[in-house]
Amino acid sequence: MNKDQVKGATKDAAGKVQEAAGKLVNSKEQQAKGISKQVEGSVQKNYGDAKEDVKDAADDLQNTTRRTPRP
Repeated sequence: MNKDQVKGATKDAAGKVQEAAGKLVNSKEQQAKGISKQVEGSVQKNYGDAKEDVKDAADDLQNTTRRTPRP
């Protein structure tokens, strides 16, 4: 897990709380801000997921080349 995954998940959760609070006090502005924060968090988490996938693929490739005997 990397920092973008953690920060993204945190922003998403905070956005959900903000949206719910906006609904509770009937504030369309707070609801919209909450939804926006959720989208931002989701994008950041997906970016972190992609970074992690690339890192894992690079590690796998490196490990494969280390195990391959050379003639």
